Amino acid sequence: MDRLFANAGFTPSGTDRNAAIAEFGSVTNTNDIAARARALRDIAENPILISQEFNRAFVLMEYFGYLRREPNDLLDPGYAGYDFWLTKLNQFNGDFQKAEMVKAFISSPEYRQRFGP
Repeated sequence: MDRLFANAGFTPSGTDRNAAIAEFGSVTNTNDIAARARALRDIAENPILISQEFNRAFVLMEYFGYLRREPNDLLDPGYAGYDFWLTKLNQFNGDFQKAEMVKAFISSPEYRQRFGP
């Protein structure tokens, strides 16, 4: 279970960890495929993971939707801009309006040069 949580990129609360382990009941190994699926689903449906993945996907969508490019294109090698916007979105707890993300993307010189005045 610890490896699954580590791969998901967050540290579970004791309750979350125990709930995932409890999916195996009295089974002493991981051969029970249904229990493995339930445990994986517990992790996949964790609100922390959902928030993290939503924010990552939202920032990526900003690049694809507004700038129509990859976040590590020649204009922005190494994901520096992507990391900046992801950090900013996380600082505002996923509130893209307060983070002024859309406003920043459509008023950026890159967007204006490519798509309009």
